[in-house]
Amino acid sequence: MSSAVKILIIDDSPDDQLIYRRALSKAADTKYEVIEAEDGDRGLERVEADRPDCVLLDYSLPGRNGIEVLKRLRQKHPYIPVAMLTGQGNETVAVAAMHEGAQNYISKSSITPTSIERLISVSIEHCGMQKRIHEQRASLEAANKSLEAEIVTRRHAEKATEAQLERLSLLHHITRAIGERQDIDSIFQVVVRNLEDRLSVEFACLCLYDRTEETLRLARVGLKNDGLARELLSADAARLSVKENGLNRCVHGEFVYEPDISDSAFPFHRTLAHAGLKSLVLAPLQVENQNVGVLILARTKLHGFNEDECDFVRQLTEHVALAAHHVQLYEALQQAYDKLRQTQQAVMQHERLRAVGQMASGIAHDINNALSPVALYTQALLDSERNLSPRARGYLETTQRAIEDVAHTVARLRDFYRQREVQSALAPVQLNQLTQHAVDLTRARWFDMSQQRGVVIDVKTDVMPELPVVMGTESEIREALVNLILNAVDAMPDGGTVTVRTKTGHNKEGKRAVRVEVADTGAGMSEETRRHCLEPFFTTKGERGTGLGLAMVYGIAQRHGAQIEIDSEVGKGTTVSMVFPTPETPVSASEKAEQAVAGDAKLRLLLVDDDPLVLQSLRATLEIDGHTVIAANDGQSGIDAFRSAVESGEKFDAVITDLGMPHVDGRKVAATVKQLSPKTPVVLLTGWGQSLATSDDAPAHVDAILGKPPKLRDLRKAMGELCKAQ
Repeated sequence: MSSAVKILIIDDSPDDQLIYRRALSKAADTKYEVIEAEDGDRGLERVEADRPDCVLLDYSLPGRNGIEVLKRLRQKHPYIPVAMLTGQGNETVAVAAMHEGAQNYISKSSITPTSIERLISVSIEHCGMQKRIHEQRASLEAANKSLEAEIVTRRHAEKATEAQLERLSLLHHITRAIGERQDIDSIFQVVVRNLEDRLSVEFACLCLYDRTEETLRLARVGLKNDGLARELLSADAARLSVKENGLNRCVHGEFVYEPDISDSAFPFHRTLAHAGLKSLVLAPLQVENQNVGVLILARTKLHGFNEDECDFVRQLTEHVALAAHHVQLYEALQQAYDKLRQTQQAVMQHERLRAVGQMASGIAHDINNALSPVALYTQALLDSERNLSPRARGYLETTQRAIEDVAHTVARLRDFYRQREVQSALAPVQLNQLTQHAVDLTRARWFDMSQQRGVVIDVKTDVMPELPVVMGTESEIREALVNLILNAVDAMPDGGTVTVRTKTGHNKEGKRAVRVEVADTGAGMSEETRRHCLEPFFTTKGERGTGLGLAMVYGIAQRHGAQIEIDSEVGKGTTVSMVFPTPETPVSASEKAEQAVAGDAKLRLLLVDDDPLVLQSLRATLEIDGHTVIAANDGQSGIDAFRSAVESGEKFDAVITDLGMPHVDGRKVAATVKQLSPKTPVVLLTGWGQSLATSDDAPAHVDAILGKPPKLRDLRKAMGELCKAQ
């Protein structure tokens, strides 16, 4: 040790003290500083004054024995090492000393320099260990208390979170429920009932604001407080004056919380207070700075609403106000529509069909974006994977036909109410083949889904061999057959048989024709339903139906010069026939090998699209052809990439960009590319596709427009032609 160890010897025998001193002076490893005390009281004083490193305490002392001295010492100094000295080597004394906190003991007769040095060393070490254990225990206790406090805090937080989740669940439940309703009364009923049941308010009502009369009409009052509800809904109280009842702030958009309405001077407040209600919330139903109404909530407890509940009510009223506003708009539009229909039925029908065309135009981009990765990967697999099994290739070809049908449907929705343009070319079509395609495409509906419901639907085909071809568009006729099969399946909720049949015959004019029939054994149609079933938006399926299926079939038949025949009887099923005229000059439906047009040159291309799936799939398929593709996920990134390439002396052989992108669209990308490099071809790849190419709105600075989902052969052909011209 670097300094002497201070030892206090408490012993009334001078001879014994001398023995201890001599033994300590002869210690080999440690230097000791010895302090002496002849009795216990003096020893305790020396402990306070000198703070020894270890105490050697004799058991036999005048006045107080060693055990009593040890007890008093431990009261103030629990961590000063103490070794008990006994003259007789009595184990009972040693046990008592250890029990009171001594670290060690030794018989006076066995004291040697080595033994006393070891006694002191062990005592100091043992005491230090006890002190560390105590400190660690204290630290653990403090940590435990802190942990317990944290647990309490977390439990409070969990309770608050659970309450918040419960309110969010209630908000979601109410929002979903009101979203399914189209009348204010049922919307208000759902809101009031849920607030009374799940938010535990004793009173809830919803009022509509009459701006002209400056009144609130009680549109729905909760039934939890039945007597108050009857009183408020009486003839005299059904309307509340805004000014007289102090509701001005609320109807002007301010959220009002009154924690105590006991002494309110307003009549409405007094009515609530008389019914035992003490705290009140007035929440405005406001949309676009216009007040629709007021939500009123009350509880029998003073200060009954906390801040979180007030925030919840604010959020709820936003949804309720929007729903009520939409219902009011819907009702106004419905009234206007009914009035217009009475005076202009034919014009209204046309406008409704035109609206569908506009909707189709608006959603075409999103649908085609979603189809693009499927179309590209399907085409790439069919083109590049030579080892596909016949079954896998058949599945991929069916998928490809389905994608093309959906794409044609999206592009044609706006046209189903008008005649096909004269310049649209028709090709030879083999109806037997299309019949099988339609059955395959609908298999998931009539086979898998019917088995899930526990019913059996059997779809049979009865095709005439060597059926004459007709002139038409494969995707449109296939789509019509798919619609007819699905309608037949829907008409048989308990199962049955659908028969798809082809045969020759004559049309109503007596000319040779090819007939395709879809017959079911379902419920059949009444005469009234049969007369109206081809009208757009007419449906007998309720909310499950759109009323466009048979109307679309009728439109397709009209564009192909075909006739629709419907034979149906209630309880005996329905047969829908499409009768196609046969060409005057026989033609064959030989299949044309579709070969992708692609130049030998490997191009460096810039691809710009904000849809990550389209971007990834298009890039992958172009790279399979050996092109180098740089991808940009928005218009500005595409412009930056092109400008950087020009400045660095590199160049792109062509730019392929999407049209509809936020902030910087395809038009701006094309204009910037032509400004920086006028000779670089720009291909616009867009969900509006061919309709955009043939309209007056075709963007400038664009060399080619391709529709989505893109066909690899069209894209390769465009790349080859544009780069060849360049």
